[in-house]
Amino acid sequence: MDVSSIVPNRLFNDLAYLWPVMSPPQEYEEEAACWRTLLSQSLGPGRHPILELGVGGGHNLSHLTDGFDATAVDISQQMLRHSMALNPGVKHIVSDMRYVRLGRTFKAVLIHDAISCMTTARDLSSVFTTAATHLKPGGLLLVSPDYFADGITLPLIECRNCSGSDIDLTYLEYAYDPDPSDTMLDVILTYLIRSSGGLQIEHDRFQVGLFARSTWRKLMHSAGFEFSERSFHLPVQDMTYTILMGILR
Repeated sequence: MDVSSIVPNRLFNDLAYLWPVMSPPQEYEEEAACWRTLLSQSLGPGRHPILELGVGGGHNLSHLTDGFDATAVDISQQMLRHSMALNPGVKHIVSDMRYVRLGRTFKAVLIHDAISCMTTARDLSSVFTTAATHLKPGGLLLVSPDYFADGITLPLIECRNCSGSDIDLTYLEYAYDPDPSDTMLDVILTYLIRSSGGLQIEHDRFQVGLFARSTWRKLMHSAGFEFSERSFHLPVQDMTYTILMGILR
């Protein structure tokens, strides 16, 4: 199969129904604890207003809504439907994180792994400008990229078996770099979907950003943020988890 013939971004459109099976909300509990720690340390006590850009299915956010008043933005209506069902008390808005303007400010802006959908420095800068626009000086930005160019070993391969209420899913994810001169990876996915109707095989592809830590630091600083990063060990997943922090000057 020619890769270029695969329809892109299906996971955010017609295959969005697979997302709660592929990546269920309970798997985000460890990650969300890291976000809660940084929010609590930076904002102090109280139920503060927060904005998540690129909320997707709302799985990470679902572990934070008990302590914060959240607003959520995503470009995919299909993914937002998942978040709306999971987080009924959250205001949801369909918009592009690069350009959305809500006309109000929050104590913190969160961008989970959706930041990896930004594949150029220009797009990243636009997102950081959006974040700065929705914060007052001293406001907090938290960002969690999937990948850093520093020390990455390619290709990246993941294969998982998952089960939902009415389907069993096996998916293979293959990330590679067809053009090392740019700032993105290509990701190819194959889904084997088993249900009472038999076996269905679907293909998907998308691109994710790949930037050095120095680029993240530079672009966040240019948008008006003081940059730092925090790393946490996630025992269940046995991995180091990094969150980039920005305090608006």
